[in-house]
Amino acid sequence: PAAWPTSDPPRPGSTEVAEVETVTTIAEVRARTDAARAAGRTVGAVLTMGYLHEGHASLIAAARAECDLVVTTVFVNPLQFGPAEDLAAYPRDLERDVALSAEAGADVVFAPSVEEMYPRPVLTTVSVAEVTERFEGASRPTHFAGVATVVAKLLSIVGPCRAYFGEKDWQQVCVVRRVVADLSLPVEVVACPTLREPDGLARSSRNVYLEAEERAAAPVLLRALVTGRDRVLAGERDPRAVEAAMAAVVATEPLVELDYAAAVRADDLADLAVLAGDVRLLVAARVGRPRLLDNLGVTVPPA
Repeated sequence: PAAWPTSDPPRPGSTEVAEVETVTTIAEVRARTDAARAAGRTVGAVLTMGYLHEGHASLIAAARAECDLVVTTVFVNPLQFGPAEDLAAYPRDLERDVALSAEAGADVVFAPSVEEMYPRPVLTTVSVAEVTERFEGASRPTHFAGVATVVAKLLSIVGPCRAYFGEKDWQQVCVVRRVVADLSLPVEVVACPTLREPDGLARSSRNVYLEAEERAAAPVLLRALVTGRDRVLAGERDPRAVEAAMAAVVATEPLVELDYAAAVRADDLADLAVLAGDVRLLVAARVGRPRLLDNLGVTVPPA
């Protein structure tokens, strides 16, 4: 559908690339954000692991449109890597990240070292029960505790702000919102729409690993989600029936191996006996080398 966002929003009121300041210490970034708030300015934050792409740029641009000072954090967080995952192999290109951040409208890039963030072994961690135990958390059991811990730390460093996350990683959005709510952090979590290619495939750095035939097959994930959404809007209230309909669509592409198709409560990913209120449709599948995720929200119309 033409309504899918396919490009990064422009920076309002400017065609020039602004200068961006790169800082590496907690004291420096706190000084910048504290000074902004003391002057009555609002702060926006985009938390990243670096190696930025157009999805990150869209979050920075969204923050630029709504906030006076925009901070991008670039930190490859070792806590969210499992024992079998290669932290050293994670791609890094800070110079490129700073340039992309500046082009998208950031004012400050906070790029701390591991030693700056974790000067001693970490004894205090944040874990979110229930929300993290299914779906992506089932295959990566320590991942979301690492995410929740670094998010809580970075948001406490930046201070009161609006923090921008992409809807594509919906389970992460749910985890971050729960951390912010449970710890009473003075942060507003803003979920931004998933950017898509013209054929509907969610933009992701993983897409570069798709062979030509796999790339042609991958948009079946969105077709499955749209089928599920249409079933709900047509009156289907049985989540298992909606999930079966989505799985049937994915099964039409032999190159796509479905991991899960789910229809759950949007805010906490809980199962529903009967679909009601805000629902999130989730799919994950292996398409050749990469494992791709996608999701779509639907609000069940009142009876």
